[in-house]
Amino acid sequence: MFMGYPNWSEIKDSLLKGRNVPMIESDMPTFMGVPHALGPEDLRGVDVVIIGAPYVASWGPYSGVGKEEWIASPRRVRQQSVKYWSGYLQEFDLDVFDHLKVVDLGDADIPPEVIDNPTVSNILAAQRAVEAKVNWALDAGAVPIVLGQNSPCGSYAIAKPVAERTGGNVGVISLDTHWDNELLDRLTMDPRIAGSGSWKAKMYEFHGNMLPGNLVEIGERGMSGGRRENIKKLLDEGAHFYPMWDLRQKGIEWLCGELGNAYNGTEAVYVHFDIDVIGGAGPAPGDLLGTLAEPMGMTDYELLRISYEVGRRGFDALSFICIPPGSPVIYRLIVYVIMYMLAGKVHSNME
Repeated sequence: MFMGYPNWSEIKDSLLKGRNVPMIESDMPTFMGVPHALGPEDLRGVDVVIIGAPYVASWGPYSGVGKEEWIASPRRVRQQSVKYWSGYLQEFDLDVFDHLKVVDLGDADIPPEVIDNPTVSNILAAQRAVEAKVNWALDAGAVPIVLGQNSPCGSYAIAKPVAERTGGNVGVISLDTHWDNELLDRLTMDPRIAGSGSWKAKMYEFHGNMLPGNLVEIGERGMSGGRRENIKKLLDEGAHFYPMWDLRQKGIEWLCGELGNAYNGTEAVYVHFDIDVIGGAGPAPGDLLGTLAEPMGMTDYELLRISYEVGRRGFDALSFICIPPGSPVIYRLIVYVIMYMLAGKVHSNME
């Protein structure tokens, strides 16, 4: 099943209700109407930087869904975000924007030719475009939050700058249906590409201060994770694995208590949410994901509970990929994830 998504002219009146917000393009507002940053000079004193990475790794439709639907996600998340008039979270009696300065840096300057021609050179150019904006944010002492769709632009391009500027070890918290630990990128079969099925293996191959012993891997289940030898390699190297089966048996509070394994002995933590982890558990049908959909997915509450707890513990960068296309409520879920994680960050600062 694929749900069509209305265009901006059809939905803006119901979302904005006559309000004006900064616009990046004619159909793309800034995230929740925060200021639009144009470059590094606009990042002074900023706490959080929103960055779009509209990239899809495919020669044709991706997972049975047209590429144009996948790469629209950063735009559509921003569109749905302006439904909310402020950063006030009622359950916490907290307005996030009273405590954190958030700006939107727009989309990375991904070469348009990579969409239809994903060659090695074009993919590496797209990756560098994302790295450039992530580095701007990190240079300013801000946390980059990247709205992506596929690897390397929505994952490795964020992990790499964090690793390169951290003197000590870097922990990773990853929510996913797949381990993405293949030795080679399936699209190009090139060892330089940290692609959709290989970015995690390449992350550990390329960066000596990123160790599997500080990986907290959450959400894989059943037969979907990958090849046994590749999974076993990471587990033998100390990775901490929390499949959905264990989460269902032991509960979300138990899992939140396990997040500390990403922080033990590390100086930075990179957080990565592959939203195919929700499967069909809500709030929208899993079939939106095409062939990526799997049973026993994570619920929206579980995703948000983890997000808040990660925010409380601290994080240096956050990225999203595989945002299910076509569902407004899924795009709003991404907004919730960001805001609940930032609420945790604010609460931590208050302690």
